[in-house]
Formats: sequence, C-alpha cells, structure tokens
Amino acid sequence: MSGVVIPIGERPKNASIQPLINLVKGDMDRVNSLILSKTGSDVKLIPAIAKHLIDSGGKRLRPMITLAAAQMCGYEGENHITLAASVEFMHTATLLHDDVVDESDMRRGRKTARMLWGNEASVLVGDFLLGQAFRMMVDVGSLDALDVLSRAATVIAEGEVLQLAAAKNLETTEDEYLTVIRSKTAALFSAAAEVGPIIAGQNQAIRSNFISYGTNLGLAFQLIDDALDYSGSAVDLGKNVGDDFREGKITLPVVLSYRRGTDEERNFWKGAIANGEAGDDALEQAMQLLTKYDGISDTVLRARHYCEVAKDALAPMSSSAHKDALVDVLEFCVSRAN
Repeated sequence: MSGVVIPIGERPKNASIQPLINLVKGDMDRVNSLILSKTGSDVKLIPAIAKHLIDSGGKRLRPMITLAAAQMCGYEGENHITLAASVEFMHTATLLHDDVVDESDMRRGRKTARMLWGNEASVLVGDFLLGQAFRMMVDVGSLDALDVLSRAATVIAEGEVLQLAAAKNLETTEDEYLTVIRSKTAALFSAAAEVGPIIAGQNQAIRSNFISYGTNLGLAFQLIDDALDYSGSAVDLGKNVGDDFREGKITLPVVLSYRRGTDEERNFWKGAIANGEAGDDALEQAMQLLTKYDGISDTVLRARHYCEVAKDALAPMSSSAHKDALVDVLEFCVSRAN
C-alpha cells in the first residue's frame, strides 16, 4: 500500500526554504557546533542517542526561524545562537518522547532511537536534552525568552497528554484536534519565532507579529504532515504511507472523513481505528473514503488558510530578504503535500 497516493494539487513554483538556509548559514553553522558540544557526556549512551537523531536529516527549520527573526529585527549579539540551539534541543527531546508514546519504528527513514536502545533510554536522553536546553536559556540571561520557551515546554507536554487522551477517539471534533496540534506542534514554532524579537528588544506589537507567524506556520506544518501520511511517499515521509492509520492515530483527514460518512462508513473507521483492524485492505478502503469525502484535500486547504494568516502577520513589517525568506517557508510548507 506504500504506493497509494491521493493527488492534492499543483506545487507552488519555486517553493523552497533555500533562501532561508542561505541567509542564516553562518549562524546555523555555529548553532550546529554548539549542539554537538552540548550533547557531550561521560555517559556514552547520551551522545550516541542524541547524535543518532540529530544526524538523521531534519531541516532544522525551528532554529533557523529563531535566527532569521533575530536578524530581521536587527539583533547583533550572540544570544540568538544559544536560543536557536535551545529550540532544537527542545524539538529533539519531544521527538524522542513522541516515538516512545507512539511506539514508532521509523523516523526520517531510519530506525527510531527506541528501536535501537529501548524506550527507557530514549525518554531519559530526551530529558537530558531538555535539561541542556534550559541551561542554555539561563546562559542567555533573558527572563522574557526563558518565560516564552519554558511556557512552550509546558504547553507541548499538555498537548501530548491531550493527544493521548484522544487516542483512537473518533468522536474528536476538528476544534479539539486543532487544540491538540496548537499545543503539540505550533507552540514551539511560535516560541522559536518570538524569542528573536525579544532579544532584539522589540516591542510587543512586533513580538505579536512573530507569535502569529510561528503559530500559524506550526498549524499548517502539522496539517500537511497529516495529509502526507495518506498522500506522500515513503521516501518523503521517512516512514511508510499509512503509518498513522495503522497506529490508530486520529488526524484531521480521519476526523473529517468520519464525520462526513454514513453510519456504515463510520463503523468501518471504528473497526479500523478504535479496534485495531487496520491492515492493507482496510487502508485501501480508508483511502477511498478519504477521497470520497475530501479528507486530504480539505486538510490541505486548512493548511493553506493558516499559511495565509501567517503571511498576513508579517505583512506590516518592512520589506527585507529575511521577510521574503520567511514567506517562502510558508509556500514550501504547503508544497510538501504535492
């Protein structure tokens, strides 16, 4: 079933994060060096697991947003490097924890840390990375930045618990699901964007612009991930198409298709998702229902809406290469589903 793809639409022309990568490359090299230095430990398992995930090919989008936001706001110090590394450590820690909670076997085309070293080691190394993240935040000496990132850590944990409580619950509404991903995914994007203007000494209006940008980018990013589980390829996903379905995850495509279906079709979803009857034949039927009720295409439309909100959040700000690059990120985000 990994070859089943639901077409979604045309890819925006020239959708790329390369302009962002180019703008922050020098600072990002320093972030990567700091990340490597902070994963060091006499406990050999810690750098081994951290290196496994850090080297697994992620785009490092969140720390790049921190760097770009700080540069865009005219910051000229060193603290954006430290905060960007903190953001990446927070993200990496949540991935380690997520894979344990979700019992995931693959991430970005490689075996997850839990499959190689076990659940206990993965959770504990995630805790170590969170501890290092907070130590770096303290080093920066900005109570505002520490407050924003520590609140994000709390909200992310709340989102994980919310998701756990909603697991396999097909009565989950779209609003309830959006609450989960607003906490679980969008909170860190928002914090990553906000700490840039904070250390640059910008006012609350500018901070609010970046909060809105990060939050709505995060929502769009997660919705596209939801769509990709049914419409992407194993190469792009780093896992098999339909893994969310097989794991019984409630994502927006399923929420929409379940609510729009007949009683008989809803019974199918209950069997597949709630009762674990999610084999290849069930995935084939799920794909048909997702197409019939526009579950995938409407999820992408929601993502496009949030990208437009994020773009509008930056609209009042002065034109610059950094602003253009952050807008390009939005177009790239949606283009992943094509």
